[in-house]
Amino acid sequence: MIYVTGERLHPHHARVASFDTRWRGLDPVQVYDYLNRMADELERLHRELTTANTEAERIRQALRQWQSRHTGYRHTDPGSPNSRWQR
Repeated sequence: MIYVTGERLHPHHARVASFDTRWRGLDPVQVYDYLNRMADELERLHRELTTANTEAERIRQALRQWQSRHTGYRHTDPGSPNSRWQR
């Protein structure tokens, strides 16, 4: 079986995995069917992670832009003549 230490598992790792044969081993068709299902799920999760990271970066950039536009603004004192609520 292919196993690389310290490397993230990707769908193609499951698809190309190979196993030693034994006299009373597992059914190879079932093993490879399961690995293909697992690879499909990993592929879906990688896509979702990529989408989430892209959206998070978009939100971070929008927040930075908003912050840079509003850095010069200050709130007025509650007792100032422009205050909505008089004391």
